Amino acid sequence: MLRYVTTNDGKVREAREYLGDGVEQLDFDYTEVQADDLGPIAAHGAREAYRHAGEPVLVDDAGLFIDGFDGFPGPYSAFVEDTLGVGAVQRLAARELDDERRAAFDCTLAYCDGDEFDATPDPVDRDDRVAAAATGAERDEQEGRALPVKLFTGTVRGRIVEPRGDGGFGYDPIFEHDGRTFAEMNAEEKNAVSHRGRALEKFAEWFQERSD
Repeated sequence: MLRYVTTNDGKVREAREYLGDGVEQLDFDYTEVQADDLGPIAAHGAREAYRHAGEPVLVDDAGLFIDGFDGFPGPYSAFVEDTLGVGAVQRLAARELDDERRAAFDCTLAYCDGDEFDATPDPVDRDDRVAAAATGAERDEQEGRALPVKLFTGTVRGRIVEPRGDGGFGYDPIFEHDGRTFAEMNAEEKNAVSHRGRALEKFAEWFQERSD
């Protein structure tokens, strides 16, 4: 059983498109460390979630990176959505960036199952104690070692537009890719091109090889 750590049912449905019915939702509020990129945040969350669940876990961290704002809101996308709202981000981009509203959706998946495998180097895997402390990475207290984490990334390019569509969630109504917003796509269409879908595809291939 693979536990997908999220409170968003839509993400779980998307994951099952790639991983099948062996995915179960885990509602666990892990600590979101502050970092300038998604990798350390997801890696820390995966270690913490595994210690909580004691089962294989998959954590995702995603963000909207607007070129003209030097990547803002990026890793802070969820906080900005909760405090300012998606509409405010769209209006700010329309006012400040004119027609140059290029952006990207990025997603990083972090997998942890407590076993040894060829991990993705992050600060704690490299034994970089200073960087690990800065990102909140912890040592496993019982085993005295870092829990290996594997990272998988996906990116899709697009632009910020006025809200369109009734589907999706989060920033989907204001992110246009290939002429349509994510909120104008059905689940199958979105999965085929989305940042999360691209990361899930990479993970599914690796996970199948690991399971064989």
